[in-house]
Amino acid sequence: QVQLVESGGGLVQAGGSLRLSCAASLRTFNHYAMAWFRQAPGKEREFVAAVGWNGGTTYYADSVKGRFTISRDNAKNTVYLQMGTLKPEDTAVYYCAADLSYIHTSVLSDDYDYWGQGTQVTVSS
Repeated sequence: QVQLVESGGGLVQAGGSLRLSCAASLRTFNHYAMAWFRQAPGKEREFVAAVGWNGGTTYYADSVKGRFTISRDNAKNTVYLQMGTLKPEDTAVYYCAADLSYIHTSVLSDDYDYWGQGTQVTVSS
């Protein structure tokens, strides 16, 4: 059974940093594009960042570009989201997702096959 387990969320002051991790039980983790999405209360889930199967391709939402960095360690079956200069509007539940794809690194949630349970990030002003 595939599991994606996020960790690293918490409460942080504006301007601070957090690093989220997502450990995947995928046997062929390096066959998957990985992404982070987030959902704030009363809002729809939105794309944050994605990384291709070998880490060579990355995409970011405009709202986080320059502040967040996505990376992966295929030897550890783990994807990371380093978040810096956090703002109150970054407050959300952050979800890790996996898409079986060598060719295309999607920014669309419908393309992702597996999802984690989410980790809460709260940024206080």
